[in-house]
Amino acid sequence: MLMERPKKVLRSSAITVLLLAGALLSSMLIQEILAADAAVPSLFILAVFLVALFTDGYIYGIIASLVSVWAVNYAFTAPYFMLSLTIPENLFSAFVMLAVTISTSTLTVQRRRQQQVRSEIAQETMRANLLRAISHDLRTPLTTIYGSCSAIIENYDKLPKAQQIKLLGEVREEAEWLIRMVENLLSVTRIDGGRVHIVKTPTVLEELIDSVLIKFRKRYPGQSVSVDIPEEFVMVPMDAVLVEQVLVNILENAVQHATGMRRLWLRVWCEDGRAVFEVADDGCGIARDRLPTLFSGRMDGADGHKNMGIGLSVCATIIKAHGGGITAANRPEGGAVFRFWLALEDAPPPARRKGG
Repeated sequence: MLMERPKKVLRSSAITVLLLAGALLSSMLIQEILAADAAVPSLFILAVFLVALFTDGYIYGIIASLVSVWAVNYAFTAPYFMLSLTIPENLFSAFVMLAVTISTSTLTVQRRRQQQVRSEIAQETMRANLLRAISHDLRTPLTTIYGSCSAIIENYDKLPKAQQIKLLGEVREEAEWLIRMVENLLSVTRIDGGRVHIVKTPTVLEELIDSVLIKFRKRYPGQSVSVDIPEEFVMVPMDAVLVEQVLVNILENAVQHATGMRRLWLRVWCEDGRAVFEVADDGCGIARDRLPTLFSGRMDGADGHKNMGIGLSVCATIIKAHGGGITAANRPEGGAVFRFWLALEDAPPPARRKGG
């Protein structure tokens, strides 16, 4: 926050100077070419309006009004190069410019406050949804872990070894799921509320995909993924750790929820200055009533603790923090498709794809 204020002051000052300089130069050209002094006040009124619209608060607009009144009076109103505030036209121009400044600045301040309130409401809604998801999701695995451990401790001598191994396997599975849940929550904490900015670094696309597949195959060694990425060298500005987590989350959701899935695809291509990432499957698809709230983190079903809500909510938060977008839909031929895009530094030519 402390670093943002000097930037805002510099930005507003630069806008004020540039707009007033533009009005002055335009007025000089009009006076020189067309000899139309009557148009000069209108140019300065327009400059004052734009200053009030695009700067913060009232001070820049008021300064622009005073400078404009002085410029019109001194350089473009007879007697030239003399200040004369007793002429009615000059007083009227000053009044109009101040009125334009105050009204425009008031509307601009109100609009920005409304945007801030809407943003805060959206953030609070996301926090509330995540808290509901956490309270729902943590209870089941913790109960399973507690029950399995209690059964082993209380019946250690009676339980056959195979049953003990089965219970311990359930404990490990639930613990792994809790670890992934904590990773997701830590990712949201990093980018929530604007307190920590996403630091984008140019990332080699092929290296990112390789890292995603290595992590995914450790958890699901039996699930194959068909990969389709551009043949040429592609660099995408991103926080690689967070985007990697998005892809892993979406791939894991497909394994957990795409009933009847036989194939899983991971595609990436470049178009319109963006890198588009797609994960698709040929499973059962997504229930139509769940699509509108899929990325909200709301738990509308009773699917147990292994549901889509918190992972996809994290994915949406990460991609939006990168300035990108994310969507989900059902494929016409069956199954679901998730897409998100990230901006490229330079738009490459249309990419050829290679099959994986």
